[in-house]
Amino acid sequence: MESFIQLRKGTTPRRMHADLEGLKDDELGRYGFVGRSAHLYHRNDPTDFRAEGRLAGVDLMTTGLEPTDLADPAGTPVLMFSNEDCRISLSRRAEAHPFYVRNVDSDELHFVHEGTGRFVTEFGPLTYRPGDYVYIPKATTYRIEPDGGGEPGCRLVIEATEEFRVPEPGVLGRHFPFDPALITIPEAEPVEDDGREEYEVRLYHSGETTSLFYPHDPCDVEGWRGDNFPFTFNIEDHDVLGSESMHLPPTVHLFLQATGVYVMHFLPRRAEMRPGTERFPWYHRNVDFDEIAFYHGGNVFGQKMPPGLISHAPQGVHHGAPEKARERARRRFDEFDRVEWKIIAVDTRRRLTPSPEVLAAAIQPDPEVAL
Repeated sequence: MESFIQLRKGTTPRRMHADLEGLKDDELGRYGFVGRSAHLYHRNDPTDFRAEGRLAGVDLMTTGLEPTDLADPAGTPVLMFSNEDCRISLSRRAEAHPFYVRNVDSDELHFVHEGTGRFVTEFGPLTYRPGDYVYIPKATTYRIEPDGGGEPGCRLVIEATEEFRVPEPGVLGRHFPFDPALITIPEAEPVEDDGREEYEVRLYHSGETTSLFYPHDPCDVEGWRGDNFPFTFNIEDHDVLGSESMHLPPTVHLFLQATGVYVMHFLPRRAEMRPGTERFPWYHRNVDFDEIAFYHGGNVFGQKMPPGLISHAPQGVHHGAPEKARERARRRFDEFDRVEWKIIAVDTRRRLTPSPEVLAAAIQPDPEVAL
């Protein structure tokens, strides 16, 4: 249970996540970053270990993955990670779907890393561009029409078996975590028949497919109303919260959540400016959640982020920026007043299982370099 009692033993800094004087700040926290916690101040880097086994974690460049939708319009995204609550996949679709699709198991949240185009839905069309989230409610009929004349795009696809919803605003008010006036909602636009005899809607369910064939285009909707609909929202329109004197935990940047699944992001913002404050997230071993980080781009204190890198940190295993990066940020504190990273993060309550494709493409660590 939570407690107001905060104990101190041994040598500890006066301020949280600041003035470490050579110690290494490591959080052992429950329920992400909102439950009971202990901060352990190590002499040495707690991520300096070699891992073997299922909880070793995995990093990979998604540019090396080849989902079947890359070469085949009828193909699908490649599964990367999964558990009972969600599936995280990668799409590099180059051509339009030859049929409509309908996910009857899950809500879908697509993050557009590269490419432009549109989702044709029964609610109307939704155009997309890099930096867009595209939300597709469970069992919505749609198909994707990429621009680019056969050049592949790239989308991170997050499926949740329970519906995605906006987190409770709390003291931040009703416009947290984003202004709903800035989402794009489709206008009804019925799709005209093009003369074919049948129109296929391919249902995806439990790893199988079922095809429905209509004598008319199923996106023939003249109008709609209600509060269950697809939309897009671009990360450029997100109002980022920050602090001058403390690095805020990632849950402050929560975007959407479903049962056991939390989608958030690290976006460009003003850096912490009070001298002595640590600008990187502290070391932690997120006891109750697995963490996925997908690098969209940007840079951190002059160091370029690798676009397309995805990293999996299993719960209970130390992770965090390497000590060399932390030392560099401290040394060059006065040179930078902003953090320009763009990272999409997914935390899951249940452990994620990497797919065989991910394990085959994983970046192998140098045995001479600490993880």
